[in-house]
Amino acid sequence: MMKVLIADSFAQGGIEELRRQGADVFYAPELGGDSLVEAIRVREPGVLVVRSTSVTRPMLEAGPLRLVVRAGAGFNTIDVEAASERGILVANCPGKNSIAVAELTFGLILAIDRRIPQNAADLKQGIWNKKEYSNARGLFGRTLGIIGLGRIGLEVLARAQAFGMPVVAWSRSLTEQRAAELGVRMASSPGEVASAADVITVHLALTPETGRLLSADFFDGMRPSSTFINTSRAGVVDEAALVDAVKNRGVRAGLDVFSDEPEASTGRMANEIFQLDGVIGTHHIGASTDQAQQAIAEETVRIICEYMDTCCVGNAVNLAKKTPATHLLVVTHHDRVGALAGILDELRGAGINVEEMQNVVFEGAAAAVARMQLSKALPSKVRKAITDSDNVIAVDSIRL
Repeated sequence: MMKVLIADSFAQGGIEELRRQGADVFYAPELGGDSLVEAIRVREPGVLVVRSTSVTRPMLEAGPLRLVVRAGAGFNTIDVEAASERGILVANCPGKNSIAVAELTFGLILAIDRRIPQNAADLKQGIWNKKEYSNARGLFGRTLGIIGLGRIGLEVLARAQAFGMPVVAWSRSLTEQRAAELGVRMASSPGEVASAADVITVHLALTPETGRLLSADFFDGMRPSSTFINTSRAGVVDEAALVDAVKNRGVRAGLDVFSDEPEASTGRMANEIFQLDGVIGTHHIGASTDQAQQAIAEETVRIICEYMDTCCVGNAVNLAKKTPATHLLVVTHHDRVGALAGILDELRGAGINVEEMQNVVFEGAAAAVARMQLSKALPSKVRKAITDSDNVIAVDSIRL
């Protein structure tokens, strides 16, 4: 029976479904840090499920984990390098929270434009100031800049078009043809979006390429008094440059993510950016709707059930896209005990590593074909030894 440890809040229906599928589920959403390390050591789960909880190297080394599922889109809170070193699969649930994040994005845009938080705060204090709050630019006809046109960006685009906002967008995969199909103007860089838009919203995954992508040059290029929204990852933004833009260029900002976020779900938050006039924030709640969490729970269950059935995960994020292999060896052989072992023994003797291998059996199970990606070329004497085996029918090799 597969043991599953869920160390974050998770839909009850998902827990029940995992149990129906035969998993032994331990639900402990309060775990984190040393307590999670200890739980992994004692419980010995094969699967760990988290949302916002960080997964560190000590956790990955504490027990027999084979799969970590991030019940959300990103996975920057997981030590993927440590997981890969130990052969632990890491999977996420991309796209399941797209609508929820897009809704919050527009909530922040509207809240800034109409100064809704300030309106509400004054009314709570008994202050009536209709004259002050009757000032708003409005969104219709204003240009929205979208940086990152993946699933969330596309949901934001649909809402922008409903609001009558022209859109300029930059995304690494965006082409002129695709931009024309979507009805957006394609920018050649984030900087071009900055100079062209009245409101800019960011929807990028945090990767080595996107870390601090939006730097001082980007904010210097924004229009004075324009609006900046970030509901993606804090690490894509140079926060000091954003603070400077708010203080000195009148940029307004709506942030659901920011540096030094508290790890706990409750506590104190000391980031000074939210003390600045023109900045409003939310508590990293972009994916936190009932609809999104149900969809994420269903996808998490699907991933775990796939692993329970096949020991594979289709959307693992830490499998090599390209192996170090330089040559492909294709061996057609009799489907007998020891056939593959003999081939592998010859490769081992020659110091050749098999980077990836697939063995497919023909109808009737008399023969099979093994495709092996090798770390280096096959010497002629090794090829001859494999070919001369009674178990081997044919040998082919090509350079990759």
